[in-house]
Amino acid sequence: MTRIRLALVAVALSFLTPVLLAQASRTPAAQKPNVVFILADNVGYGDLGSYGGGELRGAPTPRLDQLAREGLRLTQYLVEPACTPSRAALMTGQYSIRSGLSLIAIEGTPYTLPGRAFTMGELFKGAGYATAIFGKWHLGEAPQSLPTAHGFDEFYGIPPGISWDAATYVNTIELTHSIPAPPDALLAKGPHIVEAVAGGTLREVKPFTPEVRAGIDDELVAKSIDFMKRQKAAGKPFFLYLPFSMGHAPNLPSKQFQGKSRIGNYGDKMMEGDYHVGQIMDTLKELGVENDTILVFASDNGPFGEAAREFGNQGSPDMGNSGPFRGELGEVTEGSIRTCAIIRWPAQVKPGTTSYAMFSIMDFLPTFAHIVGGKMPADRAIDGLDQTDVLLGKSETGHRESLLSFIGPDLAAARWKQWRMYFTDIHPTGIGPQREPGIFSTSAPMAGYPTVYNIEMDPHEDLVVGGLYGWVSGPLLKIVEEYLATVKKYPNPPAPNITQFRSAP
Repeated sequence: MTRIRLALVAVALSFLTPVLLAQASRTPAAQKPNVVFILADNVGYGDLGSYGGGELRGAPTPRLDQLAREGLRLTQYLVEPACTPSRAALMTGQYSIRSGLSLIAIEGTPYTLPGRAFTMGELFKGAGYATAIFGKWHLGEAPQSLPTAHGFDEFYGIPPGISWDAATYVNTIELTHSIPAPPDALLAKGPHIVEAVAGGTLREVKPFTPEVRAGIDDELVAKSIDFMKRQKAAGKPFFLYLPFSMGHAPNLPSKQFQGKSRIGNYGDKMMEGDYHVGQIMDTLKELGVENDTILVFASDNGPFGEAAREFGNQGSPDMGNSGPFRGELGEVTEGSIRTCAIIRWPAQVKPGTTSYAMFSIMDFLPTFAHIVGGKMPADRAIDGLDQTDVLLGKSETGHRESLLSFIGPDLAAARWKQWRMYFTDIHPTGIGPQREPGIFSTSAPMAGYPTVYNIEMDPHEDLVVGGLYGWVSGPLLKIVEEYLATVKKYPNPPAPNITQFRSAP
């Protein structure tokens, strides 16, 4: 190369270097996708059209079916047995028992998310994201437990320690005269819609009545859309957590969807939730961020079943469908802990695909950490696994092959590959009209051997095969031993228990 050419190259580089450096500095921000996580409540494996439900269940889900065609549908997505445990697992990437939240949070108990917990809100906040939650937290309302104490900039929703059925509290109190007080006084002291900002306290907005319950998802989606528009205008990546009410009794539909399905309130609310997911999809497209956004729709656990009969409408039970699997919300059966999850990320996740990889609700936290460059804590056990390879189609089997299930203080069941082992005997209580499975079922410790099922050979878990496949106990019990070893290093807090009480020594 001649001296003249060298000089020309040097001059060219002197002009290009600032441009290249500027582009390099912008690349990390451009590579950070927005994340929108929509969490349904008690929607079963067999409810959505893309999972064999939808129109066949009398409640079409066209927008969610579209989402499945545009993304990845998980067919072995596993959760915890109930609302609070699953939400704790999602937020912390740990088994819920490690947060002391392995039962549904109810009023009058001391169980609440610990202040030292590391959550998905903190992960995204630490990675430079704007963060918001609109809907149901259900991890406790102690000051140290609020979402705005765990990385979320904004919160609007129902009281963070209770669930959607709280809208019926005042009505049932009036019905039974259990708390003598004028209706206005009961309403003033009853559950309220609340809001808060990071570091702030909760502010009551309005009473949470059945009428508000019927329209709450309209509010939550409107606030979600406003949040996304604000962050787009500010040029900031955002994490939106939308745990709305679709699927949870009492499924009181808005006026727009009242009577739309052929199966009563539950179907109406399914169709309404489908419409709301479509609104989020349309907004992402309108804002021009569709290709730069990971959109997840998932359920927190399997469906309310027979235990939700009393919420029925005109003889139609307010309950979901667990597809080919046995069980419902509150149990550790396959139909309780296996439900739907769809992930769309254009240009990254291949559209119209399914994955049979075992994928836990706990896996989302470390997976997102990998994708956005977030930092995970190293001073505790993390049970979630990075499943980025599953999302990107680089692994058919994924990185998980086992899962444990807890009810309160008890390790109730274990999964290893296609095998399920029970350490407690789970069966409905009562008889006749008072037959109660799910959260009111009996979970009695077994005195002898655990039961074993092959859930691929026998999805409904009707045939105990522990005698024929005795060797399965080895790898299943090894999983238990490995978990117990982590508890020695990182002890769990006291597990929730609201049926046995002991005075302090």
